[in-house]
Amino acid sequence: MPLTTIELEELLEELEGYKGRHTELITVYISEGYDVNSVQKQLEAEKSTAKNIKSTATRKNVTEALDKIVRHLKTLKKTPASGLALFSGNVSKVEGQDDLQLWAIEPPLPLKIRLYRCDKDFVLDPLKEQLEVDEIFALLVMDRKEATIGVLEGKRIEMITNMTSGIPSKVRAGGQSSQRFHRITEGLTRDFYKRIAAEMKKIFFENKKLKGILVGGPIPTKDEFLDNDYMTTQLRERVIGRIDQGDTSVSGLKELVKKAQDILASQEIIHEKKILERFFETLGEKPDLARYKIDEVKKVLNFGAVDTLLISKDYDKKVAMELKKKAVDMSTKIEIISNETEEGQQFKNLEGVGAIMRYAV
Repeated sequence: MPLTTIELEELLEELEGYKGRHTELITVYISEGYDVNSVQKQLEAEKSTAKNIKSTATRKNVTEALDKIVRHLKTLKKTPASGLALFSGNVSKVEGQDDLQLWAIEPPLPLKIRLYRCDKDFVLDPLKEQLEVDEIFALLVMDRKEATIGVLEGKRIEMITNMTSGIPSKVRAGGQSSQRFHRITEGLTRDFYKRIAAEMKKIFFENKKLKGILVGGPIPTKDEFLDNDYMTTQLRERVIGRIDQGDTSVSGLKELVKKAQDILASQEIIHEKKILERFFETLGEKPDLARYKIDEVKKVLNFGAVDTLLISKDYDKKVAMELKKKAVDMSTKIEIISNETEEGQQFKNLEGVGAIMRYAV
């Protein structure tokens, strides 16, 4: 079963603490849908390459780690739905002693990467990025001839679909009048906009993680699309940025995100400010519905009375993990507060942890 984000966070902290004496810690990422048997064959081939390692101890550690991973892969009929991350190696902290371990992780979100690495550290960044994803941004780049729809999850940009309108070029077919040609192209354009809107609705309308929509394209086109009620009101209200750009292909999604960095950053700040405003207002006006001292926060969390748990980004990791685990058990929302705003600093200086409650205790 896929790990929860809290379980993944705890495991990554453990894996980050292991260091190899040489390049002997093995990392394998298998992307969703990729054939597990192909990976198994690749690792069998790596075992042959490992025989050329000069150091006897390193050669032994690498070979045994590969063996352990291959044996695990042989127990699988297919790759898990969200992909698989495997880590193996001798993690003993005492030189000369063996402690060969294997971790096989089904991540919370689908893996899009395939990787084999033998190094002094485990490669953890692809999984760390998944911890950042509790919300997504819809991406649309379009003009009258092409539209590409994608999604921004954390730092990862993924294309979902590419569409073309079939609108002919400006050169008219023989004998067609200017007005008739214009009517035809305008009709095809409207039909294309409707298709784009229907696709956006199908992909994003019921997605609870959707935080905002970014739309890029030439000045008249994107405004024409957004200002004429092609999209549902609910989705149109989620548009947080209109970006002027010409590239409407897959690479245009990256350009859109790059140009919208200030918009995305301000969204994070706005969200954080609203959460902290709610916390401080509750603390001032209804103090029986807010807590900020660690012992009190733990107490009301154990009662299941907390609606939203707030934790400063720099708060003690061990205590933060304990609080987050309990919050997950109690279906409590978790908000990590940065130090990049004045309010965030104020919260950190207050105690660095807080609770907005469902009911008084």
